Amino acid sequence: MPLDVMETLCDLVRLPSVNPMGRDVSGEEYFEYQVTDYLERLFDRLGLPWRRQTIEPRRDNIVARLDGDVPAEDGGTTLMFEAHQDTVPVDGMTIPPWTPTIREGRVYGRGACDIKGGMACMLAALSRLAEERPRGRPTLVMACSVNEEHGFGGAPRIHELWDGGSGFLPRAPDAVIVAEPTLLDVVVAHKGALRWRCHAHGRAGHSSQPQLGDNAIYRMARVLEALERYARDVVPALGRHPLAGHPTLSVGLISGGVSVNTVPDRCTIEIDRRVLPAENPQAALEHVEAFVAEAVAGDPLVEQEPPYLISSGLSDELSRDFAARLSSTIRRYGGSGRCVGVPYGTDAPAFSSRGIPTVVFGPGSIEQAHTADEWVAIDQLHTATEILYEFARGR
Repeated sequence: MPLDVMETLCDLVRLPSVNPMGRDVSGEEYFEYQVTDYLERLFDRLGLPWRRQTIEPRRDNIVARLDGDVPAEDGGTTLMFEAHQDTVPVDGMTIPPWTPTIREGRVYGRGACDIKGGMACMLAALSRLAEERPRGRPTLVMACSVNEEHGFGGAPRIHELWDGGSGFLPRAPDAVIVAEPTLLDVVVAHKGALRWRCHAHGRAGHSSQPQLGDNAIYRMARVLEALERYARDVVPALGRHPLAGHPTLSVGLISGGVSVNTVPDRCTIEIDRRVLPAENPQAALEHVEAFVAEAVAGDPLVEQEPPYLISSGLSDELSRDFAARLSSTIRRYGGSGRCVGVPYGTDAPAFSSRGIPTVVFGPGSIEQAHTADEWVAIDQLHTATEILYEFARGR
C-alpha cells in the first residue's frame, strides 16, 4: 500500500533533525541522522536501491532510485525530487516541536512546513509509483540532503553520484524539483547569498582610562555606518530581476568586548548580501569591500574575511519549458500554477548551476516556516502529493 502522506509527515516530525546553525552543541536532537536512518528503512520497505553520502559525522545525504520503463543508461528520462532533512532550531517555540499535532486542518510541529511536509509529499508520490509502476514513467530519483538551513552543504555533493563513477546514477537527471513551501506555485527564480565576517581590531585598556586604548567597537561603528548607507542607497540601484526584485545587504550579527570595564580590542559583524540570479557573487563581494575600504580610508585595522557561504541564485532561463509543464499539472488540480520568484534561497542552484532545469515546489507558505508554531495545511499536502504523482508518472 502506498505511503499515507499524513502518517509519513507525522513520522518525520517526531524525528528531531535540528541544524546547529554553526553553534557548538550536543544532544540527540541535533543533525539529521535520525531522519536518514528512517529513510533508509523506508526505501528498503519500498524495495528501492539507495545510497548514503557522508557529508559530516551524523550527516548523510541519502538518495533512492525507482527505475523507469526505459533505463536512464538506455536514454530514458530521469526526474529528481530533492528535499532537505534538517530543520532550524526550536528555541522559542510555543508548541511541542516534535509532537505532531493535527487540528483545524493543519499539522503542527518543527519542520511540518519547512520542509518535512514537502518531503512527505514526495515520498508518498514515490511509493505510489513504486507500487503501481505505470507505463511511460521516467526514472525517479529521491534525494534527501543535509545542511540546507546553514550553508547548503549537502545538495552540492549529490552530483558525485553521477559524476564520481559510483554507478548509482548513470548520468545527471534531466530535471529537478526541489521541495520548499511555495503555496503550490512554481518558483523559477530566487536570489543567491553571500555571508562573511568583518573584524575591527583595536587595543585593550582599562575603561577608567579609555584614551590609552583603541576601541574596536567605535571603529566598527564607522564600518556599520558605511554599510547602512550601502544597503540603503547603493544596493537597490545595482540591478533588478523581474521576478526576484533587487539585491539587498543586511548586517545580522555583532559581537565585541569582554567586559564593560575593558576597552574592547576586537569587534566582529556578520554580513548577508543577497545576489540576483545573474549576479557574480565574487564581484558583488568585491564591490562591498571597496565601498567599506573607501569609507574608512583604508583603515588597516578593518579586516574582511573570505565568505563562509557563497550560493548563486536560481535563474528562470533554463527551466521555462519544464516549469510550464509542471504548471499545467498544477492547474489540473485547482492551483494557480503561477511561475514566481522569491527572495529566499534553496538547494536549487546546486543543480541549475550544472545546466539542469530546476524549479522549486511544495505545500505550505514561507510565512509559516521557522515560526514558533510552525504548521502546514493538510489540504495542500494532499494536493501536492497528487500533483507530484501525476507529473512524475509522465502523463
